[in-house]
Parts: sequence; C-alpha cells; structure tokens
Amino acid sequence: MSRSESKAAAAGPQGLPKVPVPPLKQTLDTYLKCVRHLVTDEQFRKTEAIVEKFGAPGGLGQVLQKKLLERRDKMENWVYDYWLEDMYLSNRLALPVNSSPAMVFPKQTFQDQKDALRYAARLVGGVLEYKALIDTGALPVEFARGQLAGTPLCMEQYGRLFTSYRYPGLKTDALAVRKNAAPAASEHIIVACKNQFFALDVVVDGEPLSEADILSQLEKTASMAGNAEERFPPFGLLTSDGRTEWARAWDILAKDQTNTDSLALIESCLCVLCLDEASGNRATDSERALLMLHGGGWEKNGANRWYDKSMQFVVGMDGICGAVCEHSAFEGVVLVQCSEHLTKHIAAGTAAEAAKPPASGRKLPAPRRLRWKSNAQIQGLFAGSKERLQRLVKNLDMDVFTFKGYGKEFIKKQKMSPDAFVQVALQLAFFKCSGKLVSTYESASIRRFRDGRVDNIRSATAEALAFVKSMTDERSPHTETEKMKRLRDAISAQTDYTIAAITGMAIDNHLLGLLKSAQELNMERPEIFCDETFLASNRFILSTSQVPTAVEMFCCYGPVVPNGYGACYNPQPDHIVFCVSSFWESTQTSSAVFVKALNEGLLEIGDLCDASATAAATKMAAGGQGGQRASRTGGGAVLLK
Repeated sequence: MSRSESKAAAAGPQGLPKVPVPPLKQTLDTYLKCVRHLVTDEQFRKTEAIVEKFGAPGGLGQVLQKKLLERRDKMENWVYDYWLEDMYLSNRLALPVNSSPAMVFPKQTFQDQKDALRYAARLVGGVLEYKALIDTGALPVEFARGQLAGTPLCMEQYGRLFTSYRYPGLKTDALAVRKNAAPAASEHIIVACKNQFFALDVVVDGEPLSEADILSQLEKTASMAGNAEERFPPFGLLTSDGRTEWARAWDILAKDQTNTDSLALIESCLCVLCLDEASGNRATDSERALLMLHGGGWEKNGANRWYDKSMQFVVGMDGICGAVCEHSAFEGVVLVQCSEHLTKHIAAGTAAEAAKPPASGRKLPAPRRLRWKSNAQIQGLFAGSKERLQRLVKNLDMDVFTFKGYGKEFIKKQKMSPDAFVQVALQLAFFKCSGKLVSTYESASIRRFRDGRVDNIRSATAEALAFVKSMTDERSPHTETEKMKRLRDAISAQTDYTIAAITGMAIDNHLLGLLKSAQELNMERPEIFCDETFLASNRFILSTSQVPTAVEMFCCYGPVVPNGYGACYNPQPDHIVFCVSSFWESTQTSSAVFVKALNEGLLEIGDLCDASATAAATKMAAGGQGGQRASRTGGGAVLLK
C-alpha cells in the first residue's frame, strides 16, 4: 500500500517539519551508553569494537546513513513504513493481548437488556458525532504537553480511527485506509451479538440515525441474534488467532462468494459494536481488563469480536464496557481522546434521557445478518483457534493496581516530571524483583513531525541503576542526601532521553532505518545487528507506556516477550493507576510480585522526598527544631524466586 493511500481526512497542521535523521556518531555513542551497564564487560568490549568498525570513516554505517538521508529528502516521513512493518505488520502473534490495547470504561449498572442497549445506542451516537468532527476537520489541533509543551502535533492518525482495516497475510499483514473524498450517503457498523455478526446502517441517505432509532435497530439485532435456528459458527474466533493462521483461514473463506460478501461488509464498517453476554466474572479492575483484552475465551465473549477492525466497542450486559483497538493505525492518545469524548457524550445523554424523543418513524433498512459458508476444513480451523485462544487467556496474568500514597501533584512539588518519576520507580520495582535492570521500552510520541508515530525512550539508564542500587544495597548504606542526588540524576537522565526521543533524536528508529537500508541494498545483515548485545537490547522485558486520562478509565495491554512485563500507567492528581501484565507460564515474572515491589518502591521514594524536604526546611530554619516525619513504608526487597 502506498503512503498516499493512508492519507486521511484529519490532516495535521500545515508546515510541520519532517522527522530528522540523527547524526550517525550521535546514535552510535548513545547506543553504547544505553547498553554499557546492561551487559558483561566482555560482551561490551566486543560490541564496542563492532560499533567502532560500523561507524568508521568510509565504513558501512556511513554508506547506510547516506541512503537514509536521501530517503528523507524524497519522503514525507522516512521511518513510517519501516516502523509500521517492524512494529506491527510483520508480527505474527495474535492481536488480542499481544498487540491490541484495551480501554476499560467506567463500570455501568444496567437494569436490564434494554438499559444496556440504550447505553450502546448513545455510544454509537457519540461515534457518529466524533467521526463528523474528524471528517469536517473540526477537531482542534492538539499541542504538546509535558516536555517542550506548546508544539503543534500532527493530527493524521485521527483520520484512520474509523476508516482502517488490517488484513492478515502469510508473512506480513497490510493496513488499508479508506479515503473519504466526500461524506458518504450511507455508513454502517457491525454489531456482534452471541458470536453472530450483523450490518446495521447508521447513516441513511446522508442522514445519521437518531439515538432512539439506533436503539430500535439494536433491539431488532439482539432479537435476531437470539434465533438459534439461523445461527452460524463463531467466525470472529478466527481473527483472534496468530496472523499466519488467520491468513490461511482467510484464503479458504474467500473461495466462497457468501463469505467474501460478509468480509467486505466488515472491512468497510465504521466500527464493531460487541454486545457481550454477562461474563460471570467479578467486576474487579483486573477482571475487567482481562475481559476487554481477550473476551474471557471462546466459551465467554472471545469469539464475539473481529480483531482486524481498528475500533471495537464492547458493551457487556453485566456493565463491563470499553474499547479494543487494532494498534497499527494509531497511538494510544487517539484511543484516549475518542474514548473520553464518548464517555462524556454518554453521560450527557443520561442526564437528558427523559427529554429524548421516541424513534422517528423513518423507514430504515433492517439489520442484516452476515452469512457464512462453512465446510469440514473450516470447522477444523475453529478447533485450532479455540485451543490457541484458550492458551492465551489462561496465560495472561493481569494486576490492575491503584497506588494511593500520592499522585502527580506530589511529584510536581518535588520539581520532577511525573512521567520520569514513574519510570524510575518502575526500574526500582524491577530491580527489587530480579536484582538487575533490563532493556526497557517507553513509547514517545513524535507527532511534532509529519505523520509522526513513536520512538522509544530507553528508561534503563546508568543513572537509574545507580539510584536503585543506592535504595537496595544494605551492605553499604547510602545517606538520604546521596540517594536524593541519585534520584535527581536518574530523573534528569530520563527527562533528557525523553526530550531526545520526542525531537526525533532517539536511537531505535534510526537503527531500524540503517538495518532496513542494508536490506534494501541486498547486503548481508551488518554485524552490528547480529551482535548479541543488539538482539538483547531489542527484547523489551519491560514494556511501558504512560496513558493519562481526564475521566475515570484506564488502558491495558499484554507483555511483548514471553518473560516480560507490560506496564501501563495513568498518573492522576492524588493516585496512580498501574496495569501490570505478565504471563503465568514464565517462572521469571509475576504481576503480583511486581506490583508489591512497585508499591514498596513508590512509598520508599516518597519517604526519601519527604526526608529531603524536611532536611531542607530544618536547614533553612537556622537552628529551629526539625519536624517529625511519618514514614510511608518499612521497605524491603521483593526478589522473585
């Protein structure tokens, strides 16, 4: 697919600069700095020699750098296609848990099915409202917050929110984006109910349906789904499988025109609305996160999904609601902004419910059940998909933890970045669990540039290691002054790397570009990219992301490696929500153990900040009495056996 095809209606601000190509020497020096303290001395000496040879005058690195600079001159965004394929499209793992993040909405209390469908109708009304804002260019341009605040950001990703679809491929997937030349005379959504799929028109003759009409149509759909005689096998289950397995199944399905017609309706829909059966699970935050990520398996709601579609909204009859997004089309901030708009729209609708008019009486096309042709071969595919989804469901260890000791307001009073502070706390938690630091990924937005997506902040810095050692080494205790200095050094290093990343000067996209350039020149894989240090540095055992929200909801996702953690966090004024995930099969990880270490570490860092403030106040009091300080924690290590 060409880049021009992925242009969408919500174009970003004009005049944004192109993503830069960092200087080669700068990237290689930073790379060595990032890995020095994470590998043995012997391994580092080997890596250092390889990097020096790669970057030498007239060496391979300079040849590849020249090619990248030429690519930058010719393209709107030199890294976009490389990054998209590497991060998403070539990944063969199943989308649920491994790739698709979920947003968990506030828990609802539904009196009956009609109450749940009323909520769903308001949600769909909010989708139509939000899409109209995108299509007309009425979404206000966003500006950066946090570091280097005030810079305008590219809005391109919003145009892919309801128009993109990910096609499975045997070796690599394809992301397709429908271009909106003009407002469509008709638009439809797909409703999933009892593992059946229905096409429901929501824009008819250029006019969006009222929410009362949407409710009426959803009631008809739910009634149709209850007709067991017309029920088809759970075809949505196939989309939960590994991408190569799903691609093979797709090829078999597409041999029949009935299936092709149904697939085409799903591909062209605005979104999928999943009307879930009550799960029977306790509605804890952790359970709600699990149900959003994988539906609870095929015997619950795991087949009531179509994972290739960019946006799926889930409305459970038990009040467990949220959104699941196919991540290749856009970043978490787009999911957040859309979700917040929808929850506010729903809340406003609730307040005005009594004033709502009845259904309009418009003659509306009936909901259409998607029909499928199955055979013995396809029936066999369902069995394999069921087994693999169950394995994924049983393996995911999720712990949603709300830290109540303090929030971002306390951190700001320390004159520290809340994001950098939390990143350092995550490093401390990991060190408490394993006695070492590992390669860490934190997504950093590069929307300051045209078509900008993300680069990586490598949070496992040498300064973070020095700090966590000072907090955990009982054999040679450090003074609180020394610990505080190391904390500020770690925060500063994290902040500096963040600024480098958001200004296009981080190393991961650049190294990927150099590797891809070598492949395009049909070279053997350069030694720097075969080195064990490079391979280890790209196995992100700790995969993290800050996803702040302005309303009560939270984001979650799974780990990116079998022995890793996913750690999504949402700093609020007086608390911080963490969603920590790992896999039960790994003996090296435990979400509960990590959360325990994280809680202890945050309390200890809070104590350290309080002690520092007390000492400073005492010093300023010039001979006055020092105040009493209540400790937040007793401390201690939480090593994972």
